[in-house]
Amino acid sequence: MSSGAAGGARSYNFKIVLLGEGCVGKTSLVLRYVEDKFNDRHITTLQASFLTKRVNLSGKRVNLAIWDTAGQERFHALGPIYYRESHGAVLVYDITDEDSFQKVKNWVRELRRMLGNDICLVIAGNKTDMEKERHVSLEEAEAYAQEVGALHFQASAKQNKGVEELFLELTRKMLESAVANDQQRVNALTRGGNTRNLQIVDDQATQQTQKSSCC
Repeated sequence: MSSGAAGGARSYNFKIVLLGEGCVGKTSLVLRYVEDKFNDRHITTLQASFLTKRVNLSGKRVNLAIWDTAGQERFHALGPIYYRESHGAVLVYDITDEDSFQKVKNWVRELRRMLGNDICLVIAGNKTDMEKERHVSLEEAEAYAQEVGALHFQASAKQNKGVEELFLELTRKMLESAVANDQQRVNALTRGGNTRNLQIVDDQATQQTQKSSCC
């Protein structure tokens, strides 16, 4: 979603949710991306927390609210609370754990059922620093991602490989979608001769963005 900014510049606010099994490295990925930190000790996320990141992409200012959710099964029912109104999702699996990859498929089905194609998806295979223990082939993961219309990345939060790239490409996809939606609204109003309502539409987009940020 977009909102007006000082001086007529435009900024975009996106909500991203990280989903996946416990111990796959969701927290490690987001901490590496936002704060460039890595902790060897596993930190169990209880329910959810979020971090923010500001980026400039294609001349546009983008504010990311990144929600890190708990992976434990007992927290699964809370998922909809955190991923509703999300613009993007990073579905994380551990390349050494086949079951964690299968669980990603469950999340994809759920997100597509609840949010349709409005949400941009990235499937991320974490822990490439443990390549010798790999149990999920790159070919299998990429084929599945293509099948469900998601981007696929491999990453290592520990070695800081692929982390920046996966968030950058997700942001790029969300931005492209938002710009296209903005243009469709403008075109629809222009064709209908309702150009004076453009500001109203923009205000509605701003209000929706604020709702998403407070989810």
